[in-house]
Amino acid sequence: MERLGTGIGWRPEIADAVERMPGIDWVEAVAENVCPGHLPESLERLRERGVTVVPHGVSLGLGGADRPDEGRLAALAERVEALDSPLVTEHIAFVRAGGALTASPHLEAGHLLPVPRTRDALDVLCENVRIAQESLPVPLAVENIAALISWPGEEMTEGQFLYELADRTGVRLLIDVANLHTNHVNRGEDPAKALAELPLEAIAYVHVAGGFERDGVWHDSHAHPVPRPVLDILTDLASRVCPPGVLLERDENFPEPAELERELGAIRRALETGAVERVKTQLLEAGSAATRRAMAGAVGPGDGDASVRTRGARGAEGELLAGAGAERPGEETRAAEGRLLADDGAGQRGEETGAVGATRGAFDLPHPSECRAARQRLGLAQAALLSALVAGTPVPEGFDRVRVGVQARALAAKRADVVAKVAPELPVILGEDYRTAFLGYAQTHPMTDGYRRDALTFAEHLLSAGRPGDAQARRELREWWLERSGPSPRSRRPVHRLARATRRVLLRR
Repeated sequence: MERLGTGIGWRPEIADAVERMPGIDWVEAVAENVCPGHLPESLERLRERGVTVVPHGVSLGLGGADRPDEGRLAALAERVEALDSPLVTEHIAFVRAGGALTASPHLEAGHLLPVPRTRDALDVLCENVRIAQESLPVPLAVENIAALISWPGEEMTEGQFLYELADRTGVRLLIDVANLHTNHVNRGEDPAKALAELPLEAIAYVHVAGGFERDGVWHDSHAHPVPRPVLDILTDLASRVCPPGVLLERDENFPEPAELERELGAIRRALETGAVERVKTQLLEAGSAATRRAMAGAVGPGDGDASVRTRGARGAEGELLAGAGAERPGEETRAAEGRLLADDGAGQRGEETGAVGATRGAFDLPHPSECRAARQRLGLAQAALLSALVAGTPVPEGFDRVRVGVQARALAAKRADVVAKVAPELPVILGEDYRTAFLGYAQTHPMTDGYRRDALTFAEHLLSAGRPGDAQARRELREWWLERSGPSPRSRRPVHRLARATRRVLLRR
């Protein structure tokens, strides 16, 4: 893989600050927020300076039971081409469920939900990843996600699941160390064990982000400073391999640029600390190998002289001390570290296409009929969980009901926040009643499409119930809904509106 360096998530709110930040080698942009024909000027300027831009998808749902949507894949490929990106990334998650596969209502989560670590889920995920790889013009990397809940009956650890996925599909891995910390707090999983089980050579880059803990649950908010435990996991990873790239994620509650620069500095220091440990480990391993060779050479056939063995061992010890820079620790260690940083994890710049990546390591494939059955089993399980989260149906057997309740409330709160962003007029019209009204609506109206449609449905729900109670606010809400619910915006000119109304009357005759 191409060496990316140190980067930051590009967001419109901090676009100007990102352009001015020193030492930014690359940025990542949420793919669904980028329009290929109208790229933000900030991204254009960064690209002109040679800064790599990687599109990061959030809506494919590769871990879902359905095959990836062709339209979404085409849109993702279009963004790759527009940004001239060396790779593209997505998530190991499901974001929707139901529909024809399960003969149940289609539901949207509006959030990344965990995939069960089972053979069924792995078979489906591998097939979905291969479909995506064949449709994308550059290599694909997929990210481990954070989770509040655990699936019952899981058959693999996270590291084992990711190892098999990479081995069977050749897909690259985007390792989010903040998500490893989240799963440590919420699910009792050991980050060091996960790192030890990963195929380190498959890592494309690493995410680092902040969060907060409340009532024993860690929330991966991307809106808080990066905590020390997350940096420690990054150091542990860097002590095992030199990641091709590391990126700081921040999605909201943006601090001053100087604070972001300090966080990037802490990330660089964590990487350097890990690199030093990696160099020490590799030098010690090399010295141990030299000792074994010397011992083997010192004792030939029939040579049992202990003094010869002692001299051989001492000679090997001297080689180790000299090679490790025991007399001159600064220069030797730094030189060795520089060579390892240059060599470790280096690769060619995205020369293979997604299709080539799909063939690399692809074997032990399930029979198509087995995968169809696995899709249906997975689909039923995911639909039952998502329905409990967003539609208030009973929690499926084996899940922690308290944690499912926490996740359900978090999904509803996020839904209210995102609708307020895509339709900022609604909180203005409804005032302090907006959030209470939306959360009440969300309890009985699961999301079945995107957030913009959700905003319109919410407004329609209020109006049909004669709300809000204030007549002026109700008129404003009705005007807002009428303006956006038709195939085209309403004209502001009364003559045009009268002509359209007359035409509708005549067409009814």
